[in-house]
Formats: sequence, C-alpha cells, structure tokens
Amino acid sequence: MTPTLAPAPAAAPVGTTRTRRSLRAVAVLACLPYLGLKVAWIAGSRAGIPEGSALLDHRATMIAANGVTLLLDSCVIVLALILTRPWGLRVPAWALAFPVWVAGGLLAPIMAGFPLQLLTRALGGDTATEPGPGRELFLDPWVFGVVYTGFIVQGLALGALFALYARDRWGHLWRGRVRELPAGVVARPYRAVALAGAVLAAFPLAVRLYWACGGTAGLKDADRTADLQVLEGMHAGFLVAAVTGTLLLAFHRARVLPVTVPLASAWVCSGAVACWGGWMLLAALLPSDDPADRPTQLLAVTYAGQMTAGLLLASVGAHFLARRSATARTRP
Repeated sequence: MTPTLAPAPAAAPVGTTRTRRSLRAVAVLACLPYLGLKVAWIAGSRAGIPEGSALLDHRATMIAANGVTLLLDSCVIVLALILTRPWGLRVPAWALAFPVWVAGGLLAPIMAGFPLQLLTRALGGDTATEPGPGRELFLDPWVFGVVYTGFIVQGLALGALFALYARDRWGHLWRGRVRELPAGVVARPYRAVALAGAVLAAFPLAVRLYWACGGTAGLKDADRTADLQVLEGMHAGFLVAAVTGTLLLAFHRARVLPVTVPLASAWVCSGAVACWGGWMLLAALLPSDDPADRPTQLLAVTYAGQMTAGLLLASVGAHFLARRSATARTRP
C-alpha cells in the first residue's frame, strides 16, 4: 500500500501570488528552447547536429529518444501548474512527490555540473563538448549552452515553487531539530535498508573517486577529459551527501541540526544518485553497431549500483515522511 502524506491541519492555500506566478512563467519559458529543439529534430531538422554525429546513425532511435525526453521536459510545465494552482493541493502526495523527486534528481547534477564544466574550460581543460583526439562531436557546442542554461533555470524555478508548496502543505513534518524527532520515527527494518544503501553506494563511490583522480580503467579514450574528472568528483559528492543525510535521519545523529538539513540532503541527493545513475545506465545500454561505442562492464555495473543505492536511500526518506505524517494524523 502506498503511504500518503497528510496535509497540515491548517495548511495555507497555495494560491497564485505574484512571486509564484513569476516563478511559474520562468519555469515554462525555460522549457521552450529545449522543447523547440526536440520538436525540430523529430521533424527532421539537423540544427545543432554536426556531420558525423551518432544522432544521425539511427533515425528511428533518435526519434524515440527525443520523444521520451520531450515528454519528460513537458512534465516540468505540468508540475509548475500543479505547484501554483489551488487544485494542486488535492493531488495525492505520492503523485506529486515522485515526479518532483525524479525531476530534481535529473536536474541537480546538471545545475552543479555545467558551471563546473565552464570553469574547467576557462582554466584550459578539455571538455567532451569540444573536438579532440578520438572524439567526434555529438552536438554543436552552442546546443549545450542553450539547453543546460535552460535546465538550470528550470531547476531553480521548480525547486523554489516546490519549496513554497511543500512548506504550505507539509511543513509540519520537518519542524524542529533532529534531537526532537520521536524514537522510532524510522523503523528498524528501514534502518537496515539505510545501511544496505550506504554499503552498496561504496562501490560506485570508489569508482567515481578513482575516475575523478585520473584513473582510466573502464573509460573509453574519448571520455578521458578534464571535465570528466570534475564531474566524477561531483557525482561522488552526491553519493556522500545522499548516504550522510539518510543515515542522520535513520539513526538520529547530528542532533543539533534542523531536520530540514539531513532531509533535504537525502531528498535531493538520493534523487541525483538514483535518477542520474538510471539515466546513464539506460543511455549506456542503448544498442550500437559500433563495438567501440558499447559501454564497458565497469561503467554498466557502476551505474547500476549507483541507481540501486539511490533507490534504497530514497525509500528510507519516503518512510520517514510517511511515519511523520501518520503521527501528525493521530496526534490529538
């Protein structure tokens, strides 16, 4: 049975204040460049696609992949409406929390990673968006600038909208400090799940740190760029933050911290770990006629381990919120 988070006894209406309307407009407008490119590519345009790009090898696969990502980004518009309209308060908690968790998980690494890539390039490092030995451009460099800037704006606007919505509807679930949490707010089986997720995360964390430090085992020559090392360090950071936030909630550690600190860390970073790991695993397993384009076993196992660890850690956070909600419902 899917747990349902109860609204606060005196939840404030979401409404459509000027700030929220502005954030909604920003989120919608930030989607348009990406959606426009996807529609153009599906229609046959080659805008931003250089000669020799792998996107041109399989027309049907490109249409299917672009159709999926078109739908995914369109969901940002739907979420922006839910988070700013009064009827959004009637949406079941799980039906809203899950897609927002996925959206945050996919957007957070881009929001952190693209500025790091720009910094790497500014410092003279090579990046995967530039031509180099053994590396063919997937897309023209300007596409990354347009698309990733749009993603960053989407993430900021959608994150702000969800924070306002969650404060109105569920803010009572994370008031206070960790020391004030009731005993047993995370049941013993879920503490075991938290430990299992932490142990499982150790393998992708070790591999990511190895790549961040310059290791090349499991990587193709075209992937050995300076920005890959920086991004691997970032992914390692998300793994550490997801594990740390989850364990703090599960075992009541760092008791002086506000509950929002470990909860936000567990929420955002478990999404980044699970969703980005799953997305990269899916991309790595897409069929390819060229053996050189097929993922190494180490890549596939790392992505699979990261995705599984993220899902385990996220389940602990969901359990925490469900138990807190049940306590709020039964409290006189």
